[in-house]
Amino acid sequence: MKISAAIFDLDGTILDNEDEYGKAFSEVLKKLGKKPDSKYPHTQGIGVEGNWERLIPQYKIKTKKSAEELSMETQKEYLKLLPKVTLKEGVQDFISDLKDSGILIALATSNTWSTVEKIFEKFDLEKFFDVTTTGEEVKHNKPDPEIFLLTAQKLGADPEECLVIEDTPAGIEAAHHAGMKVIVIARDKKYAKDLKGADLIIFSFSEISQKGMLKLGN
Repeated sequence: MKISAAIFDLDGTILDNEDEYGKAFSEVLKKLGKKPDSKYPHTQGIGVEGNWERLIPQYKIKTKKSAEELSMETQKEYLKLLPKVTLKEGVQDFISDLKDSGILIALATSNTWSTVEKIFEKFDLEKFFDVTTTGEEVKHNKPDPEIFLLTAQKLGADPEECLVIEDTPAGIEAAHHAGMKVIVIARDKKYAKDLKGADLIIFSFSEISQKGMLKLGN
């Protein structure tokens, strides 16, 4: 099997922004009169609105606001923190090496296009991707494979020749359901324990070369 395309998740994979989203969700929860139960009250990988569909019953929140409205509030809080967001170390060089090898590069994120645009503008990332797919384009969030299958279709790539780069259990499950192999980047060793379903776990993009990634496809 060869790898003809690499599909990257955005939040927590390309971006080092887990803390900022944790703070954004926590801030909205506090405004609703609820105390967050952890530094990361949300479930990574399923989208902001998808999280509120879970958090409303989990925290027994009584509000007239919909999950969509709470999602918009969360994004506003997150964008306030955008100046603190950074890229994962080595990710731009890694993507550039893949592109130089003729591998198609895609972005598949549960986030919204309006937020992605601001990320592209801040980091000048759009030039790296042959296609971009956002959560608004699919009916089902990860762990459903829809976003990865749609992205492969846009690329004109066989799903079995696509490699996903992710950072969440939901992303791993979605990639495998799509028939794709998956590398995950873990923020620390504790979180890595939740990512055991991946084909390869790394802690930095400097750990894996383009050559090593291609070997994963064999």
